Amino acid sequence: MPRSMISYTKQILVSVSFDQKLFCKEVEKAVKTLLPYEIEQLIDWLQTFITEKPELKACLAYVEQ
Repeated sequence: MPRSMISYTKQILVSVSFDQKLFCKEVEKAVKTLLPYEIEQLIDWLQTFITEKPELKACLAYVEQ
């Protein structure tokens, strides 16, 4: 069974979370490609994920538009 796009997106975001600029770029790309219900899931996941990495909080601006 193919992996869902949201799962793939989360994997990419975790792998680039060392660089805030790259992380924000990937969040922006994700918002453009994911379906509306997947974006809601991404927002929930991001809010949880950035609690451990507060330097990535600026990237929430891309999903709160």
